[in-house]
Amino acid sequence: QVQLVESGGGLVQAGGSLRLSCAASGRTLSNYAIDWFRQAPGKEREFVAAISMDDSSTYYLDSVKGRFTISSDNAKNTVYLQMNNLKPEDPAVYYCAASRLVGGRRASTLFDYWGQGTQVTVSS
Repeated sequence: QVQLVESGGGLVQAGGSLRLSCAASGRTLSNYAIDWFRQAPGKEREFVAAISMDDSSTYYLDSVKGRFTISSDNAKNTVYLQMNNLKPEDPAVYYCAASRLVGGRRASTLFDYWGQGTQVTVSS
């Protein structure tokens, strides 16, 4: 069993930065892919970024490329989402989710574990 806890959300001015953390306990993340999603009020949940913990390969939503960076600290069993140049379209509840890897590939299109989310608000 893995517990994921997000933190680091808050209120920031447009153009500002936040760093979100997704801390895992209960099991090492080395055999998982960790995704960040976001969901704004009245909108569907949206993929933001992902990292494969086995080879550190990363993936991003086009609209955040060059502004957001996903990274990991295996020793701390934590994944980060550095968000720079935040824009009015970025506010949402941000969630991290873990998907088990088998042979370097996701074992399922479903996610095994989800965090509770952290709120990001951007003021103009």
